[in-house]
Amino acid sequence: MITRDTQYFLLLNVGHFLDHYFMLIFATVAALVLSAGWGMSYAELLLYGAPGFAAFALCSLPMGILADKWGRDRMMVVFFVGIGLASILTGFAQTPLQLGAGLLLVGIFGAIYHPVGLAIVTARWKKAGMRLAVNGIWGNLGVACAALVTGLMIDLAGWRAAFFAPGIVSILFALPYLRVSQSIQSQTTSPADGGAPKKQANYGPRWRVLLCVYMTAVLGSIVFQSTTVALPEIFEERLVGLADQLAATLKSLQMETAAIIGFLAFLVFAIASLAQLVTGYMLDHFGARPTLMLVTGVQVAALLIMPGLTDLAAFAVALGIMLGVFGQVPVNDFLIGSTASDKSRSRAFGARYMVSFLAFSAALPLIAVVQGTWGFDGLFHILMACAAIILVGSRLLLSKPSYDDAGDVVQAQNSEVEARLPR
Repeated sequence: MITRDTQYFLLLNVGHFLDHYFMLIFATVAALVLSAGWGMSYAELLLYGAPGFAAFALCSLPMGILADKWGRDRMMVVFFVGIGLASILTGFAQTPLQLGAGLLLVGIFGAIYHPVGLAIVTARWKKAGMRLAVNGIWGNLGVACAALVTGLMIDLAGWRAAFFAPGIVSILFALPYLRVSQSIQSQTTSPADGGAPKKQANYGPRWRVLLCVYMTAVLGSIVFQSTTVALPEIFEERLVGLADQLAATLKSLQMETAAIIGFLAFLVFAIASLAQLVTGYMLDHFGARPTLMLVTGVQVAALLIMPGLTDLAAFAVALGIMLGVFGQVPVNDFLIGSTASDKSRSRAFGARYMVSFLAFSAALPLIAVVQGTWGFDGLFHILMACAAIILVGSRLLLSKPSYDDAGDVVQAQNSEVEARLPR
């Protein structure tokens, strides 16, 4: 029989899946249907989705503050219902302006998940590293499934159904989440992994920890977004020979070069996503400092080697880059969860994700300018510099962790810095 605790974690994972899924429905709908149906270019349509993505970033901190004051489980119920209703309303849009308003609501309610759901995961379970890794993979699945399922929904029932169906599904998850969370709250508040009470990590003065977190959030987000967005085009430029060889080998399958390049990019993303499981294990057993240094070290080495490579060598090194990039994702969340007190946990996550999502927006112009001027080799060098700064910075800013029982005062200066967080 599935325990309440397992149900609770599963529902939190579903929330992460839905959060990323909802944010990408529009991109597929705009590309496949609305651009032709509404007589607008794809670029013109994307402008109406921009406010939603901005709200997804900017509302993270306010949602975290509200969750710390009002209750995280209540906010998760609001998330399931709110983003579902927002998606349904978007499906009724008759004009681009109505569509943009619906997407804005999707972004506002979507901003709830990261500061709230991740705060619950890191507070509830003692071994949070692996939990964060599994939760992150669910988010990645949401990204991967959005285009596929939305495309199927468009073919089967039209573009409006692509907003209606997941909206209804999200609302239906609100009631089981409410029941399970209420049952969990009635149980003991001690960490759910059993054993001794949860230990709170002390990586040094909190101002240094926060500086490391936000430095990593900004630079790591630029590296993540740049590599994930540019990888298909990089493969299109550098893996032509490998793709032609595979096309000749798989001649019976009648696969074109473009399809093979797309498959190779998907393969890299799929394998790299599993790196988060390794990262989660390392976080639970070795802590954030050595784990962050390892994954950024892998990025620096791979990005240093990548310029000039083609075909199989480029594919192998690109896989190394993405292993480091995806492996870094859970580290910041673990670091915040290990050091933030329970009363400020959601707003700490909110500030982190607001910074990260705003940094994402810088990646697209960076790719355009750098690639147009120096090619992808120039982009690799810039991203290597970002990873190197994280590597050196984490070594200087993070001390070897010591541990105190949760609830004890770790250091007076830490409490003073925490008190300055937005309320």
